[in-house]
Amino acid sequence: PGSVSKIVLSLSAKPPGQLISLVVLASAAQLAQRRTCFISTGLRRSGPRLLPLVNSALPRFCLRTASLLSPSRLPSIRAEGQQSLAMSAAPEVSYLSGQEAFELDEMLMGPLGFSVDQLMELAGLSCATALAEEFPLQRFPRVLVVCGPGNNGGDGLVAARHLTHFGYKVSICYPKPTPKPLYQGLTVTTRSLGIPDSPSLPPDIDQNFDLVVDAIFGFSFKGEVRAPFDSVLRELSRANAPVASIDIPSGWDVDEGRRGDACLTPAMLISLTSPKRCARGFEGAHYLGGRFVPPQIVEKFSLRLPPYPGTAQHVRLSGPRACHPE
Repeated sequence: PGSVSKIVLSLSAKPPGQLISLVVLASAAQLAQRRTCFISTGLRRSGPRLLPLVNSALPRFCLRTASLLSPSRLPSIRAEGQQSLAMSAAPEVSYLSGQEAFELDEMLMGPLGFSVDQLMELAGLSCATALAEEFPLQRFPRVLVVCGPGNNGGDGLVAARHLTHFGYKVSICYPKPTPKPLYQGLTVTTRSLGIPDSPSLPPDIDQNFDLVVDAIFGFSFKGEVRAPFDSVLRELSRANAPVASIDIPSGWDVDEGRRGDACLTPAMLISLTSPKRCARGFEGAHYLGGRFVPPQIVEKFSLRLPPYPGTAQHVRLSGPRACHPE
């Protein structure tokens, strides 16, 4: 359940060199158990006869028809089909309230034996791998990571280190560093890699960076955004570079979502452990990271979490690609 079969039928079309591609994202034998999507491109001769048959045999299909394309334009249709496939197969997941997220963290760091720095390392690594998938190095080599004063900022510092190891050119904006040994140690590790950091946003973000990572506020954020972060969020909101938020888009309420003007509208969201309630209405590329949830947590909070593929540290949940293939 939840998986999608893919059947590809290729038909010849005249004049030579043109191709009609029918992509059926389902198996008729397993239709009742599988969500499906149907994409047709330029059904000309066979289309009038085939289309009614498909529609009657597969009544739950979603139909999209595009014009007849030359082979040079087929990659765009292939990408569209892959996106529709991903959206049609989006897994069902749980959404935690702010109170549940707090209790979950307390349980992880209490009877289940995790330490803050251990969770931060795992979370930051999963964020870095998700970012590298959505924003490939070849097209987004320059990354600005903006860190807040709490655990979300710590996740950002860890992600910045891993992104640097992945080959990205990373800079850090850290307006209000936390004077605790854990965070000071994270700063030492980023500086040891030559990652520059500054308490102020750099000038000309759009000219100097291809991607901004929002690691400012997490699920524990409450109330109004205060200085210096109010001006930081306003400036980031005016930038054209895509923004990827860690766990919660900064300025959003964990339960109610976007509130007020001092908040971001990211192109990508990386939920950690389990998505929070504010992510229900998120329309961008949505990923889940934090592959460390023990069964006791799943049972206590009745979590519905998708399986992680292979050895991956993240899994894609839903939404259009923030970075479209060229």
